[in-house]
Amino acid sequence: MAESSLFSLADKVVVQCGGTGLLGRALVATLGTAGATLVVAGRDRAKIEPGLAAGRAAGQRLHAESVDLTVEASVAALRDRVLTAHGRIDGLVFNAVSRPMRNERDTVAAWEESMKLNATGLFLTLRTFADAMAAQPAGGSIVNIASIQGMVGSNLSLYEGTTMGTVPDYFFHKGGMINLTRHYASVYGPRKVRVNVVSPGGIFNPDKPQPEPFLGRYSAQTMLGRMARADEIGGAVVFLLSDSASYVTGVNLAVDGGYTAK
Repeated sequence: MAESSLFSLADKVVVQCGGTGLLGRALVATLGTAGATLVVAGRDRAKIEPGLAAGRAAGQRLHAESVDLTVEASVAALRDRVLTAHGRIDGLVFNAVSRPMRNERDTVAAWEESMKLNATGLFLTLRTFADAMAAQPAGGSIVNIASIQGMVGSNLSLYEGTTMGTVPDYFFHKGGMINLTRHYASVYGPRKVRVNVVSPGGIFNPDKPQPEPFLGRYSAQTMLGRMARADEIGGAVVFLLSDSASYVTGVNLAVDGGYTAK
């Protein structure tokens, strides 16, 4: 393969689960620019469509699909629609997340609700799409989007003097995602399916900026002295989906400005 095409997704059919949030929209833009035929799937297709308009106008191959990732039949139906429309599935980006817990003392019901997408939905989606990729001669690549909060404990001092805080389910699910990634990398590696995870650090939200006390404290914990921009995460995802990462699997790639290395 030509060196210039190693980081290209021009010949890839990629499914992205979760595309309407701050990071999800940025990933759509990055993967579309990298040339992927991108199928963005979520519970409400109508909410996905507006975020694809600019890319489509620029000639990008962007498609919206509806799916309930907590229902096995719905996930299988999404897989079948993509295969029927595009003939293959080369990549999967699991960026979907549910955040029902609002504080440390929230209800058991909220904890259990979080399991539906973040645990069961993740498991269903990975197995369903990995099986489809494993049936293809070229295999495929799966990239899960976790968080550095799946790698470290809570630093509660960051939130002092703000209304921000942490919740236990997010730490549980992101830590679990990282190790489930390693499990499936082992299971599907012999069948030419690579499975990796990207763990972003804190992302600045220009639409709803985090409080100044938090911004200052968090930025001081990084080596680059600032939070990430949403558009700084996608490069790692493109790399892991692309042929330049053909010998990379089971990796947790932290994109965190050095937070976890400091």
